[in-house]
Amino acid sequence: MRLILALVVGAAIGAAAVWYYSNSQNRARVQSAGNQIEDAAKSARDTVQDKLRVFDLRTNDIKDELARTGQVIRRKAQEASKAIADATADARITGAIKTKLLTTSDLSALSISVNTTAGIVTLSGTVPSTDAISKAMLLAMETDGVSEVVSTLQVKPKPASDQPAAQPQARKTAG
Repeated sequence: MRLILALVVGAAIGAAAVWYYSNSQNRARVQSAGNQIEDAAKSARDTVQDKLRVFDLRTNDIKDELARTGQVIRRKAQEASKAIADATADARITGAIKTKLLTTSDLSALSISVNTTAGIVTLSGTVPSTDAISKAMLLAMETDGVSEVVSTLQVKPKPASDQPAAQPQARKTAG
């Protein structure tokens, strides 16, 4: 009987030890997960606070600006208007260069493509000589707002169609 009682008590102590060990491991896992969630939340809160500070969107900043100017404008809106202004300037530059090409007799505006991005002009297409590349680049460089000219123009001589074609000779028939 003592043996059975010792087995039951031993089993109970073993079960309690297993339960305690597994509970302490689960507590450690839950605590670790809780710490990770807390750290992530703190990091997210800090990131949001940093963004609010960078864009001056804190409550006091907005109140001050409303009191001072009656409106709230931030960099993103200002950057958008700058991008629109830049695009307008680029279109103006491209148009001015195309107009210059149209008025120059030895350059073909149809065979030269003009693309402008942030003041950088790219000329592409074909021209009859390297001299024509120089002239096209000079026209572009002399345009207001141009900061750089990149040429990918290719020299393709005009076909010899300006020369008269050979006339076939009529055959004489004996007759």
